[in-house]
Amino acid sequence: MCILIDENDKKIGADTKKNCHLNENIDKDCFTNTCCSHPLSHPLELEEKDAIGVRRAAQRRLKAELGIPMEQVTPEEISYLTRIHYKAKSDGIWGEHEIDYILFVQKDVTLNPDPNEIQSYCYVTQKELKQLLDKAAKNELKITPWFKLIAETFLFKWWDNLNNLNKFVEHEKIHRM
Repeated sequence: MCILIDENDKKIGADTKKNCHLNENIDKDCFTNTCCSHPLSHPLELEEKDAIGVRRAAQRRLKAELGIPMEQVTPEEISYLTRIHYKAKSDGIWGEHEIDYILFVQKDVTLNPDPNEIQSYCYVTQKELKQLLDKAAKNELKITPWFKLIAETFLFKWWDNLNNLNKFVEHEKIHRM
């Protein structure tokens, strides 16, 4: 079961994955972030202290989407920075309305992506990412709406400070985008 939350990230219930995604229509062939945590309404993923539940969900999704063995990335190795609340329209009927936790992990890992989840992957430099964002602005490629917001608002300042991300930790804040 998926977790239903209010605009302040407080749990208000649970519902099926199908019902929670009725308003979602994510285009395939989109460039995006590495992985989304998608916490479930399960006691281990509902635990809020230090966002450990979300970090456990991220570990689970890294395994499901990218095939990263769970022992290679533990929840304790995943850093929680902040949250964003965003809405993205798609075709007037479909869209998204979510609060996303922004998590980071830096580690060499074994990848075995699930082809149902990941069409392809690549590592990019800051310069290459800026070029991808420029191409997206010209409609030459597609980027998921949440990744576009994160990249344009936060990503490059975080990237410039990968060895000192603690100064960007804002656990209590929800960035409304």
